[in-house]
Amino acid sequence: MKHTQTLDTPRLLGIVWPFIAVVGLMAMLGCISLYALSAVRSYVAGESFWSKGQKDAIYYLNLYADSRDEEVFQKYLRAIAIPQGGHQLRLALDRPEPDLAAARAGILKGNNHPDDMQNIVWLYRHFSDVSYMSRAIALWKTGDTYLVQLDELAQRMHAAQQAGTATEADMARWKHQIMLINDAVTPAAMAFSAALGEGSRAVQYLLVVSNLLVALLLIVLALWRTRKLLNQRHAFAYALQLEKDRAQVTLASIGDGVITTDVEGAILYMNPAAERLTHWSADQAMGLPLAALFNLLDENAEKDSFTLIDHIVSGDLRGGSEHAKLIQRLDGSTVSVTLVGAPIQTDQHISGTVLVLHDMTQERQYIANLSWQATHDALTGLANRREFEFRLEQALTALQRYPGCHSLMFLDLDQFKLVNDTCGHAAGDELLRHICAVLQSGLREGDTLARLGGDEFGILIENCSTTESEKLAETLRQTVQNLHFVWKGRPFVTTVSVGMVHLTQAPITLEASMRAADMACYLAKERGRNRVQVYHTADSELTVRVDEMAWVQRLHMALEENRFCLYAQEIAALSIQDGPPGGHIEILLRLSDETGRIIMPEVFIPAAERYGLMTALDRWVVQNVFKVVRQTLDQPDQGPLAVCAINLSGISIGDEEFLEFLREQFSLYAIPAELICFEITETSAIANLGSAIRFINELKGLGCHFALDDFCAGMSSFAYLKHLPVDYLKIDGSFVKDMLDDPINRAMVEVINHIGHVMGKRTIAEFVETPLIEQALLEIGVDYAQGYLIERPQVFTCDSLRRHLGRLRPLRFGVPDTFR
Repeated sequence: MKHTQTLDTPRLLGIVWPFIAVVGLMAMLGCISLYALSAVRSYVAGESFWSKGQKDAIYYLNLYADSRDEEVFQKYLRAIAIPQGGHQLRLALDRPEPDLAAARAGILKGNNHPDDMQNIVWLYRHFSDVSYMSRAIALWKTGDTYLVQLDELAQRMHAAQQAGTATEADMARWKHQIMLINDAVTPAAMAFSAALGEGSRAVQYLLVVSNLLVALLLIVLALWRTRKLLNQRHAFAYALQLEKDRAQVTLASIGDGVITTDVEGAILYMNPAAERLTHWSADQAMGLPLAALFNLLDENAEKDSFTLIDHIVSGDLRGGSEHAKLIQRLDGSTVSVTLVGAPIQTDQHISGTVLVLHDMTQERQYIANLSWQATHDALTGLANRREFEFRLEQALTALQRYPGCHSLMFLDLDQFKLVNDTCGHAAGDELLRHICAVLQSGLREGDTLARLGGDEFGILIENCSTTESEKLAETLRQTVQNLHFVWKGRPFVTTVSVGMVHLTQAPITLEASMRAADMACYLAKERGRNRVQVYHTADSELTVRVDEMAWVQRLHMALEENRFCLYAQEIAALSIQDGPPGGHIEILLRLSDETGRIIMPEVFIPAAERYGLMTALDRWVVQNVFKVVRQTLDQPDQGPLAVCAINLSGISIGDEEFLEFLREQFSLYAIPAELICFEITETSAIANLGSAIRFINELKGLGCHFALDDFCAGMSSFAYLKHLPVDYLKIDGSFVKDMLDDPINRAMVEVINHIGHVMGKRTIAEFVETPLIEQALLEIGVDYAQGYLIERPQVFTCDSLRRHLGRLRPLRFGVPDTFR
């Protein structure tokens, strides 16, 4: 996380740079001051030597005038050389390009210390224009003028003395001139000295003021910097307190217990969650060892040798993996927790530890609830199907190892839907709870009662003889029948159908046992309800039901894997003028099993009708027929297409959603309705007469044709035929195939054909397998023939729709055709 400026660690240079600058300024000013004062001192010292040399020169020159001693004159020369050195210095420095070598020579000649040479030259070169310095230099020049005059006078005196021409009068005159020069040069020397003094004092005053100002600046900077550091310190303290408060609030608000200790394990902090979890207050626990708060137990409530501090310090309790434990508090109570801990490091050294305790009580309760919900029914509290099958699987496994006899029962309430429909689901739920109570009360301890779904229950009776288990089943049935259920003053009679299968040592799978009990229950309902039906392998009716149930799963898989296929069989017109120009074919349904073998419809259609799969099969056929018709229409060089007859089940005829499905398919594939003829059986049409009439009229309004299949197979009344607006009557094959040998069958064919023609319908004879039967049908006046003589069924393709131009053929689907 990026820190704010307030919390940045201040740099050392950022703190002390003002002081360094001021100290540097003071050091520089001090050096300049010392240098300047040293230079001024050098000039003062030089002026002292200059004055002394000037005085000595006048003295010795006066003495020479009186004594005319050569040695005295030499002393004069040595004395005058000192002020002459100063003169040489000034002349060297006054040049446009100062002659530093001559200047140094003049300084040494003027009797100044060699170390003062640099100071004298520096002060003259850089401060000669400053007021005090310029005035002193002017006086210096004036003094040098008199000294030049003095030296010139001394040279004339010496020259005259050497020549012997000097008179007393000359000596007197010269002495008078010496006195005049002395009188003139002395004030100049004094003024020069005074100017240097004033300059020295001015410099000293300036330096004092400058140092005081710098000192004042240093004080101001120190105060400013100190104030800024104090403000920053306050900001640090405030930010630290803010972070601490935020951490305290955060730790106080989280649900996990947080405990911090020093490196030895003494407690330094506990948040409120930790206080609630351990039953210790933070004030009481402060300074105590961590082990004093609670004991660690393993999952079996045995004391654990787990050493918390050592494991935390070593990093064994870091996050990323759960460390579930039980903690035992002082009052003996235990709570399940997960532990996460980590060492606290300061400057790469461990200074303490932090331990986080997460209370797992709620999670474990949730897990227990979820586990219960996964294995029990929410409404009744009984075991659900999953748990029931698990227990049944265990019982079957035990039978393979140990002899025994168990019994499995399926119970299905009779007319339970009546309660829901008349009184609502609340009444149905209450009835289920009552049923569960009475069933549970009639079972032995250890028997399993489960709700398998809706109003279906399962009972597993273990280690009980077949006789006793059958008596128990009958007792349960009677108990349910004796239950008097009343809802809001309305009584209901409750009965139950029970299917029972005995589980012995013979190997039997879970699926087989469940299916057998289900079949037995189904058969109990078919045989009148409110009875116990025991499954026996020799029961032929049960065997049929078992086979049908096996087909249900196979049909579902076949639909998912698209393993159904379509065949087409021609229906030929017996007179050349009959039939549409493209012909007429009937579409027949086949099933390709898992091995690729073709299964005839009479094998799987009964199971599909019994278990509600016919509408799904009808939809599959319609969609696939429409696809082939659409592909044929999209091909170039179109000729007349055959009318396709599609068989529909009675369930689909009465299904409003299926009717809407057909409208959608006609719209989706843009199929001309005149190319489709739907076949319905006589029995399904009579059983759903109102729905069948409405269904036929709706589709005939689109242009579809209709055929009534298997007419007279059920010996229905001809009166119904007047109300069914079909276009074709298909004479059942049972009359046609034996019509040459049985006069009654021939008479039936003649009657059906005659009545059909009277009603304006065309007739189709099935099972036309010999030329003699075809000839007999032609004599009777039947319009169309269908059978192996005409054509054996072929795979339905686009060619099927154009193969028999000029002949009429309808299409069949969904019910078994004995002529396949």
